[in-house]
Amino acid sequence: MSGLARDKYLPLIDRDSGDKNYPIWLLINPKYPAVVNDIWRHVLDEVQDKVYREIHSRIDTSNIYIRSVVSDCGIVPHSLNWWGKEVAAEIKLFREILLEQKPKLLISFGAFPFEFVRRVFEIKPEKGPKYWSASVLRDEFEKSIENFDMNQTNVIPLLRRVIASDKFIERQNYFSPNDSEQYFYHVGSKISERIIQNKDSLNIWMKLL
Repeated sequence: MSGLARDKYLPLIDRDSGDKNYPIWLLINPKYPAVVNDIWRHVLDEVQDKVYREIHSRIDTSNIYIRSVVSDCGIVPHSLNWWGKEVAAEIKLFREILLEQKPKLLISFGAFPFEFVRRVFEIKPEKGPKYWSASVLRDEFEKSIENFDMNQTNVIPLLRRVIASDKFIERQNYFSPNDSEQYFYHVGSKISERIIQNKDSLNIWMKLL
């Protein structure tokens, strides 16, 4: 992990926080606001560490836009009621905001936010909650990195939780059954590679004295 000071985050109090004009957005399930600290903070540590080592810069994280996919936890879909009309209305609203602002990195956490974004972009076929297992989301992450394109909004799915005793950690590739930091290192490194490659097209850099 980086020796640099950690960026500080607090759970969301309102629907959103940060600046919609900022190129990096985080999309979370309002039932699990802790992902900002439990997942994103650790991924960002790895991103900042590699960025600093490679180009001697740091990302200004103060304006990262963080948004709940829906405004009310009560309408978050579950296996018996996957998609209601209230969620459809939220999709329409978010589509309008997304088309207006055009963020470059849209990072989602877990199954519901990722499927929500897929429906915002009208990607077919639509999937149910059980489809988006950790291994499937992992594959989608790799695809998003491989197909990264600065001329569009890049949807980058991350896991909502990483638990060494669960199937969220696999005994292969970059997942270690005993060390969840391997996941943070892997996805943080991959994201930082794309950011570094496109550093001149991203207005995200901290002004260093």
